[in-house]
Amino acid sequence: MCRWLAYSGTPVLLDDVLYRPQHSLIDQSLHARMGVDTTNGDGFGVGWYAWHLRSPAVIRDTGPAWSDRNLREIADHVRSPLFFAHVRASTGTAVQQTNCHPFRHGHWMWMHNGAIAGFADMRRELMLAVDPALFPSIEGTTDSEVMFHVALTFGLDGDPPGAVARMAGLVERLGQEHGVAAPLQMTVAVTDGERVWFFRYSSGGDARSLYYSSRVEDIRALHPDLAFLNHISDETRLVVSEPLGDLPGVWNAVPESSYGVVQPGRDLLRHFEPEPV
Repeated sequence: MCRWLAYSGTPVLLDDVLYRPQHSLIDQSLHARMGVDTTNGDGFGVGWYAWHLRSPAVIRDTGPAWSDRNLREIADHVRSPLFFAHVRASTGTAVQQTNCHPFRHGHWMWMHNGAIAGFADMRRELMLAVDPALFPSIEGTTDSEVMFHVALTFGLDGDPPGAVARMAGLVERLGQEHGVAAPLQMTVAVTDGERVWFFRYSSGGDARSLYYSSRVEDIRALHPDLAFLNHISDETRLVVSEPLGDLPGVWNAVPESSYGVVQPGRDLLRHFEPEPV
């Protein structure tokens, strides 16, 4: 399917996270270890926040991330405290810019790994659930973008975990009505530019891999030889589809049916389940 990462913390060059790690997202675009597909070459996207703007900048393209010169150029020059990056393996929808993640609406960004089984059969009903004021913002044909707009409709602005739970509940209800036993497979990241919420859930109890980084102070204690850790804040966190390296104690698996919040102060990790609608 896809691989993605979300970064929040001390402003860094995109290059420091996208290219430099041993098993970087760029390496995963060609050599994923934990995904359904080894190669994720059906497009990519990066979205980032600048200190003076509320809305994120987003670039997306249809070629593979590993050979894109524009992405390489941007990564060497853009520094941000919060960014998303995604490399895509299509689950059947067209390879086109509007189908590449992350998706943006106002100050929100969203990206997804997974699929809605039977999406073609329930697509019309899902799209009719989208607030008419939001409907013109849907540009592509993916289930991921529709999920985002359904979550926006269900109150993402005021209650992100609840909105995603209601979106998941709608997908599961429609799936059951269409005879799909396990309709939803998702790892999702969503941000308002200040906090990052991440979700790992599947109807069948076998959600795709997802990891979050340990607290920086704990990593410093485990690996005092890593000098770069002295230049990032204790608030810095990464959430990734698969670890960016093999250092012991750095990566923690997100439990099945869970969601987390990366935010100033104490991060949260909670149980997640769909909410009937």
